Amino acid sequence: MVTEDKVAENKIPRDDLDDYSESIIKTRQQYFEKFSGSKINHVGKYSIDPQQLQGNIEHFIGVAQVPIGMAGPFTINGEHAQGEFMIPLATTEGTLVASYNRGMKLLNMSGGVKSTVVDDAMQRAPVFVFEDARGARDFVQWVKNNFETIKAEAESTTSVGKLTYIDNFLSNKFAFLRFNFKTGDAAGQNMVGRATFAACGWILDHYQGVKNFYLESNFATDKKASHINIMRTRGKRVTAEATIKREHLLQVMRVDPKQIDYHGRVAGVGSFLSGVNNTGLHSPNGITAMFIATGQDVANVSESSAAILYSELTDEGDLYLSITIPSLIVATHGGGTGIGTQRECLELLGCYGKGTVYKFAEIVAAVVLAGEISLASAISSSDWVSSHEQYGRNR
Repeated sequence: MVTEDKVAENKIPRDDLDDYSESIIKTRQQYFEKFSGSKINHVGKYSIDPQQLQGNIEHFIGVAQVPIGMAGPFTINGEHAQGEFMIPLATTEGTLVASYNRGMKLLNMSGGVKSTVVDDAMQRAPVFVFEDARGARDFVQWVKNNFETIKAEAESTTSVGKLTYIDNFLSNKFAFLRFNFKTGDAAGQNMVGRATFAACGWILDHYQGVKNFYLESNFATDKKASHINIMRTRGKRVTAEATIKREHLLQVMRVDPKQIDYHGRVAGVGSFLSGVNNTGLHSPNGITAMFIATGQDVANVSESSAAILYSELTDEGDLYLSITIPSLIVATHGGGTGIGTQRECLELLGCYGKGTVYKFAEIVAAVVLAGEISLASAISSSDWVSSHEQYGRNR
């Protein structure tokens, strides 16, 4: 029989007055040690001020330390990111930093990478349930007719978020609405949730016939890979592209542009057969390493993993390579971006604070392209396994 005393004994210690004080953190560490039978050593060593973590974590006991390596300098020719950048990558995967560094070296020789943010949208997708399909159809038309008022209601909750449009999708007797916002320098999931809730409150007060309503229908595909994000954008849609000289590929990568282009077409068949959301090789490697280093919500790698890689041979025999990331969810303000090492890494890139999120998105996309050309070259020239044998986990 479990007694109340036993339940209390197994309850994680908290301090309702100050749950981020050194004393309560120490108490929780001791509780964890007693519960697990293991000692806290590295986890309990940190330089950040726990008082600054309110809103970022609960039941704080310490930190997870992930090694950070540097790659670069890297030349980026964006509309917002212009110049040379040193790139922080947080990872425990051997060869990853070296591979990205090699790709950057190659791209620098051909003038760097052109990066462009082409779209920006963050969603919340409520669903309205009706008596029948006609009721759902008529409701969607009413929403279209009242968009400006709905927009005003949504934007009354935020000084930053802007409702740009509402997609509608009808199925059975359901009306799925996908509210699309611009969210400034924040990733914006919570922001658009509040704004959409306010807008839906006005809708429910002014439209008769709604039988049921849910603020989220799973159609925004929050933290899930989906085809609609590839087609319609979630976060930032950004493209990185470069034309790589044949002689540089031969010099640095020991591979001919024709080899990479042909390998890409063969791999495209493999992508189609497997049903993946990415025709490239490993864009989540660079994205995840940058996300951890800069305080992004790492779960958003799920959406951000989608990518469309394209290559062609120029008349001069060089290689044009382009990658589009249709749902890159990044922030340079709010969330985890202001914490200790994460803020420092963003500051290193000149991307901390308001007005820098497009710059950061352009940098991430350029880094992804460097990783793609490096791994594609390694596979095409059969250097892939030997590199891991020398530098990676097989050493």
